[in-house]
Amino acid sequence: MLFYRAALPLSHQTLSYLSGLIRRHRTTIGSPWRRLNLGRQALLVLVHLRKGEILAEVASGSGVGTATAWRYIREAITLLARRPPSLNQALRAARRARHAFVVLDGTLIPIDRVAADRPYYSGKNRMHGMHIQVISAPDGTPLRTSGSLPGSVHDLTAARIWGIIRRLEAADLIALADKAYVDAGQRVLVPYKGRGKLASQKNANSAHAKLRGPGERANAQLKNRRILRKLRCCPLRAGQLVKAILVLQLREAG
Repeated sequence: MLFYRAALPLSHQTLSYLSGLIRRHRTTIGSPWRRLNLGRQALLVLVHLRKGEILAEVASGSGVGTATAWRYIREAITLLARRPPSLNQALRAARRARHAFVVLDGTLIPIDRVAADRPYYSGKNRMHGMHIQVISAPDGTPLRTSGSLPGSVHDLTAARIWGIIRRLEAADLIALADKAYVDAGQRVLVPYKGRGKLASQKNANSAHAKLRGPGERANAQLKNRRILRKLRCCPLRAGQLVKAILVLQLREAG
């Protein structure tokens, strides 16, 4: 079998951070020795998240079996997914930063499903996937991601299920969103709909799009991890996976 070296854009800080999480977890559960040391397990996980390769390839590159690689990766993702800020913490941080608004947007994580799985099918995106709500700062820094729902769930319904609309009111924050959030309430500002809009409404829509545009980059930043381009694992793990990636994204940005 032939092997090749490949470069991967990872920071030493991120690798050290994940290694530290794994070290504390191993100490807690009394697992001092494993096939891979802390750094190599962390690297295995980061490579998997960044490149999205199948487990057999990632496992082979690390010199472990597929089942072992799966256990190591799932363990680390679970550890990371416990550490993102809660919705209340994210909104309070936005208030402390004196953001004039936050950006609320839904994104679909494509999944490997067949046509019969109708609950996962998004008519808007014309594909099967899991629906995630993303709250970001005006400059596109992701602040909070929700859990996952089947792709057929509407954006506004998802925002209500996760309590985002209610929490915005409690935090006294304004969110900019697209037309999918019409009727979300006074705290969520959306563009004007319909044809034959007045000049003032067209200008308002243009200003709204310019303000919301940078914030929508948060979705693109998260999906820069190739694993989110099409999930091949259980769809129900999508929310946990995105939360783990959010934690890494925030660490790298900090």
